[in-house]
Amino acid sequence: MGKSPTTKDDAQALFQSLRSAYSATPTNLKIIDLYVVFAVFTALVQVVYMAIVGSFPFNSFLSGVLSCVGTAVLAVCLRIQVNKENKEFKDLPPERAFADFVLCNLVLHLVIMNFLG
Repeated sequence: MGKSPTTKDDAQALFQSLRSAYSATPTNLKIIDLYVVFAVFTALVQVVYMAIVGSFPFNSFLSGVLSCVGTAVLAVCLRIQVNKENKEFKDLPPERAFADFVLCNLVLHLVIMNFLG
């Protein structure tokens, strides 16, 4: 009988497939992806810090984490709108999508600053 592929081989094949597919992604989408990863990483650092040190000013912790998560969600929305392969937003110019992103970020951070007190 032939040897069946192991889980390690399957994982390597999956990562190779993802890497080759992602290499065809345009640079502007890769930059947005990097921004999303940074925002999520910053939220995780804040959660770890809160777990270690404590959450005395809980409003500050909540504002910081919600700011990071909200910014990441808005960046994902920007990525969806700017992606040329997405047929749903083909009539939307990238400048309009970026303006929506900036305006929504402004509103998000005004709300967060108001929540801080």
